[in-house]
Amino acid sequence: MEESAGNSGETSAKQPPGDGPEADRSMSRSDSGSGDDSPDASPRCPLTPATPAASRLSPRKRSTSQSKTEPPLLRTNKRTIYTAGRPPWYNVTGTSFKEAFVIGLCGGSASGKTTVANKIIEALDVPWVVLLSMDSFYKVLNKEQQELAAKNEFNFDHPDAFDFELLVSVLRKLKKGKSIKVPVYDFTSHCRRKEWKTVYGANVVIFEGILAFANKELLKLLDMKVFVDTDSDIRLIRRLKRDISQRGRDITGIIKQYNKFVKPAFEQYIEPTVQLADIVVPRGGDNFVALDLIVQHVHSQLEKMKQRWDISALASAHQGQPLPLTLSVLGCTPQVLGMHTIIRNKETSRDEFIFYSKRLMRLLIEHALSFLPLKSVSVETPQGGVYEGKRLGGKTITGVSVLRAGETMEQALRAVCKDIRLGKILIQTNHDTGEPELHYLRLPKDISEDYVILMDSTVSTGAAALMAIRVLLDHDVPEDQIFLLSLLMAEMGVHSVAYAFPRVRIITTAVDKEVNESFHIVPGIGNFGDRYFGTDAPSDFCESDEGMDF
Repeated sequence: MEESAGNSGETSAKQPPGDGPEADRSMSRSDSGSGDDSPDASPRCPLTPATPAASRLSPRKRSTSQSKTEPPLLRTNKRTIYTAGRPPWYNVTGTSFKEAFVIGLCGGSASGKTTVANKIIEALDVPWVVLLSMDSFYKVLNKEQQELAAKNEFNFDHPDAFDFELLVSVLRKLKKGKSIKVPVYDFTSHCRRKEWKTVYGANVVIFEGILAFANKELLKLLDMKVFVDTDSDIRLIRRLKRDISQRGRDITGIIKQYNKFVKPAFEQYIEPTVQLADIVVPRGGDNFVALDLIVQHVHSQLEKMKQRWDISALASAHQGQPLPLTLSVLGCTPQVLGMHTIIRNKETSRDEFIFYSKRLMRLLIEHALSFLPLKSVSVETPQGGVYEGKRLGGKTITGVSVLRAGETMEQALRAVCKDIRLGKILIQTNHDTGEPELHYLRLPKDISEDYVILMDSTVSTGAAALMAIRVLLDHDVPEDQIFLLSLLMAEMGVHSVAYAFPRVRIITTAVDKEVNESFHIVPGIGNFGDRYFGTDAPSDFCESDEGMDF
């Protein structure tokens, strides 16, 4: 039985240019991935008043995230590889346009597969890498099997010990860039833990396990097959050290299990698969020549697969087209027009800007709620009469803000929907590729069962909105249950979102026609986040998607 040295299903990423240690801590994705332990997981009862959140009038420094997160996965003398982010696996139409490159690592128990995997991750120097361990996919043991395992009488090295059906399904989704949930196996109790990890797509997926080459369907998903060949005596010594120190087992039981199960299984199931390998790595992580060959090959394959997020395609795809039917614009009453006049005026003070923005946000939220499906109900009034009214049917509401400017709309949502759960998404622009990238994500449990109000202050090109919607779809939120809300949108962004996701409802207070060469809305509102928070925007921060530095 093999155990990964690192956390199974962990996503790694290199540090973006300009980010320091503080950013490294704030940007790291938490171990649970989807943030199922969200503090906002309180009971939900929408469409009733709530106490407004605390005011944010005082100036403050820009922050990307206030959540505590896990430390980086790897630190090297060259750079930091931390648990955050993934590239945009979806093009301007919202569909997938490339698959991850999957490396399969096979070898005997304690042969050094995880060490080789970490060496490859460090040497590859690509933005996002996922390490997936076969150890996570042991089958759940019944009572009789658990009793055998406790006495070192269960064969964990036999193919029947693994849930290959689940493993193939998970790896197939991961190869396509989908988010997946990975079981967490407890080697002490020999069962799966209740909590599963959420893992996101990557440029490269490294899959390691003792029987990585033992299943035909699994082999079809591997773009490169590497066999780690280590002397049996060394493997036995490593296994003794590991099982005694990490799993609390005695030396007699370890030797018994090795001779009865591990050694025969290696000779029968693992060693013969060396002929399927593209590369054999003797001596494991110490074989730098073999590792260098692997890294060179992966780089060449990634270069062939390379595709860029084409922002110009967003700009030109829908010119001259009528606005989509899924768009709803708040009625342009004299009050709404007056508030827009104030917040668009560059001379407006920050205090006035915040006050009238909040008024518009409240109106926008109320307008959006009118599109939720309501059912007819009868209630008895205090006078004993019957009133025929409406109530939200069945599903509840979750709000998700695109950090940081979208976060400003949370107070208005909380004021209208009592005890609403909230999630957060942070998207930044990669200066090298011009691609929007997901860097932070925290979503409540069971979000797929809710109507989701996705909040962003402004939408110009639609790039950030496309990515945020795609993330929600990856978490099984139905497209027709997503409502994109923004104070101001450009026609270009409206068309982009509507074309990619025709069932998403788009709701705003105003739509401007133009986007300039810097992809700013014209006449626009300026950088909403900077005006609201009183900060200066660093060039690499994706504030909504207005002013994205493409």
